[in-house]
Amino acid sequence: MTANQNTTDSTGPATKEYVHEHAPRLAWAKHAPEVYKAMIRLDAAARKGVDPVTLELVKIRASQLNHCAFCLDMHSKDALAAGESVERIIQLGAWEESQHFYTPREIAAIELTEAITVLTDGFVPDETYEKAAKLYDEKELTQLIAAITVINAWNRFGVSTRMVPGHYTAGDFK
Repeated sequence: MTANQNTTDSTGPATKEYVHEHAPRLAWAKHAPEVYKAMIRLDAAARKGVDPVTLELVKIRASQLNHCAFCLDMHSKDALAAGESVERIIQLGAWEESQHFYTPREIAAIELTEAITVLTDGFVPDETYEKAAKLYDEKELTQLIAAITVINAWNRFGVSTRMVPGHYTAGDFK
């Protein structure tokens, strides 16, 4: 069943009717293939050396903050397929109150993700950076910052072109 189908049972009428799926604004990867290919290469370079579990948590959290439904769909499915728990994915939206679900390194990465993603004050706070710098060596921290930056770029493509969530299968873009 797809997200926009009605469900019925033998006892009565449809039990749910979903809103019709929106269409994407444009197929940006088709119209800018060199940019898309460059993003794929940048993504591959940025993920090197970043723990795969932490990477998916970072991608999910940035996508939540940026309201990128397509990337939320993709990275939640990839995380689940890689063995991540539903509970930890759900709790990301309230990670500050549920830190006991995460390791200190994951918390530092999530906090850094929020600071880089939401630049309302125009900078990443020293306290946030220093917390991450204590738990990651310089190479790891550089790669983590790169991975956070790249997911934010992907999110901007996703939300500006209204990429449609719900059709991704885990591992499609690995």
